[in-house]
Amino acid sequence: MGNSLSLALLEVNNLAPSFVVTDACSKMAKVRILGIESTDGAAQCIKLIGSLADVRAAAEHGMALAQKMGSSAAYTVMAAPLEVTFQLANSKPAFSPLLGVYDSRIPKENIMTSTQALGLLETQGLVAALHATDDMLKSSNVVLAGKEKIGAAYVTIMIRGDVAAVQTAIEVGRQTVERLGGKLILADVIARPHADLAALLPS
Repeated sequence: MGNSLSLALLEVNNLAPSFVVTDACSKMAKVRILGIESTDGAAQCIKLIGSLADVRAAAEHGMALAQKMGSSAAYTVMAAPLEVTFQLANSKPAFSPLLGVYDSRIPKENIMTSTQALGLLETQGLVAALHATDDMLKSSNVVLAGKEKIGAAYVTIMIRGDVAAVQTAIEVGRQTVERLGGKLILADVIARPHADLAALLPS
């Protein structure tokens, strides 16, 4: 790794907030997203590389956004990390048999950039998540883009469609979770997801 590149590690609680933060970091500074690694719990580690000033600015911006959403966050910046440190941070995803998922989300190659909005609904508990998904898909012209788990019963549902349809669906999903007494972590819409975020999402 060249001496001009630095590495920022931004830890954000929960998957949906980490997706929102990743999108914001990608848009506000000249950084590249190496991936998002799970800690086998709520915390997700967003890995950013770029110049020292850019990764620090992106991490500070991301931490402030996470806290604004009510998620705890912290970051550290390594100026010109050793090659072995960089390789450790950039290692291949490992499969977690317990969850049936990989521990890291890394950018996929040749992803078609979508102009569709992305809706994120994260709950703690599967019942509310599945019921809310059904209600969201019935409420407006949206499609299911994926379901992700990170352990501790956290479930993130992703939908796509035009901005208005996704906003309507996410609001319906939020209301369903609250009506059922489920624990809502985040209900949010990213109107124009950055290509770096899109490369991390389920195909």
